[in-house]
Amino acid sequence: MSLDLALSIARSGLSHVNRQLAQTASNISNAGTAGYTRKEVQGQSVVAGAVLSGVRSAESARAVDTALVTEMNLARARSAASTARAGILEGVETAHGATGDSIGDLTAALGDAFVSLRDDPSDPLLQARIVDAADDLAERYNTVSTAIGTARQAAQDGMVKDVETLNDALRRISDLTDQILPLRARGASTADLEDQRDQAVVTIASIMQVRALPQPDGGITLITSGGLNLPLRSAEGPFSTDPMLVGPQAYYGTGGTLPGIRLGNTDVTARLGEGTLAAYVSLRDRELPLAQAELDISAASLASRFDRQGLRLFTGAAEEVPDPSSDYKTGNWIGFAGSLRVNTDVEKSPRLVRDGTHSVASGAGGATAFTPNGATGPADFTTLLDRVLNQTFGTEVTAGTSHPSFATLSLGPAGNLSSSLRSARSLGDYASQLVATQTAVRAEAEEAGKMSGDLLAALESRFSAQSGVDMDKELAAMISLQTTYSANARLLSAVQGMYDTLFQAVR
Repeated sequence: MSLDLALSIARSGLSHVNRQLAQTASNISNAGTAGYTRKEVQGQSVVAGAVLSGVRSAESARAVDTALVTEMNLARARSAASTARAGILEGVETAHGATGDSIGDLTAALGDAFVSLRDDPSDPLLQARIVDAADDLAERYNTVSTAIGTARQAAQDGMVKDVETLNDALRRISDLTDQILPLRARGASTADLEDQRDQAVVTIASIMQVRALPQPDGGITLITSGGLNLPLRSAEGPFSTDPMLVGPQAYYGTGGTLPGIRLGNTDVTARLGEGTLAAYVSLRDRELPLAQAELDISAASLASRFDRQGLRLFTGAAEEVPDPSSDYKTGNWIGFAGSLRVNTDVEKSPRLVRDGTHSVASGAGGATAFTPNGATGPADFTTLLDRVLNQTFGTEVTAGTSHPSFATLSLGPAGNLSSSLRSARSLGDYASQLVATQTAVRAEAEEAGKMSGDLLAALESRFSAQSGVDMDKELAAMISLQTTYSANARLLSAVQGMYDTLFQAVR
């Protein structure tokens, strides 16, 4: 081997080890940086005329399992969606109150108050206690209705925020790709820029489940689980929606006033797949409107079943009592729970809970005839109290005739939702089922989030083991590289010494 060749090998070896040392130092310093992956500088042998003449350093590169990344993004979408749902639904659960204060419990308490008055119809304190119990129940309906409205508005606001974040992330990916393409074309390293781009994809994955498909030229294609190909060249951002105040009667769809999610000029609300954006849409357009409808049905049935027996104990803000046989969408049911209150006449004259507020004709709504007790009537009047206890709180409007079933179809402001509360027949049963159903969904979302979160943590641990920085391994590699560097330096020094000896001999 000639001295020139030995010198070339030693110098290229030193240069390569220098590059490896610098990359290892970068790995160590960025170990705590979110999204950073381990980089390596591979060496390529330089051969001239079948003779090894040195080593050339390749550009720093990373090793990322794209299939594992896709699994992580799916788990990330599900975890984020469940967390978002649990956060919004928590307010509804809280509004239903603690044990003893829920609609079901307060309905039972109102029934107990009537039982007590039945034992002593003339007691004004017991009459007033019924009014107080009715006030408590109406207020609970109001509170839950307000919470549902607040949650629905939060879902709408979450959609708007998600669209802004989504567009920002897409613009970030576009900018990074514009930097990657020319570098890749020149054969330069793009590993750090790809890490940054992957972090932007992570942001998108929480909002909308997405699969990133790397392209040979360094570009990237983003495909959602709903089959959408996300464009990366929109200056304003490809997605859009509109801020909106959400009222009980507002809905998305034909004839509705609520905005959908648009990709360019195309409505893609039904193609969002999984992630927080789809979760917000589901809450705004399905889950919460259904919860409101079930609450309205409960409140309207409460008012109607009292009214049919001759006691208008509950009304809406306009003193109305909905007809339970009417359509939910067109029968003044929407938002009724939010306006439910105790009849002002009963508030002023609590004795009406014993005597009744109006006459009932035989057959009206299936009930038997009833005439209220007059102001000078007997103080031990129990006719109305028996009707309330047996019929209003029971399962029959009169002996042998069942109450109309609680509405389960054509619900919601758009009339396109259906309820699973199908088995209840009495006010108490329906109220209890409603509370149990609506207070369980938050815990279900939280549990789903925990399962998805645990899976994501396991996948991230695998990813870290494969592509992350292991400090022990990096430090060990640095020691080994330093040893290699010293060996190459000694070789270079020896060759230099040989050159010096040769030059001295020539002189």
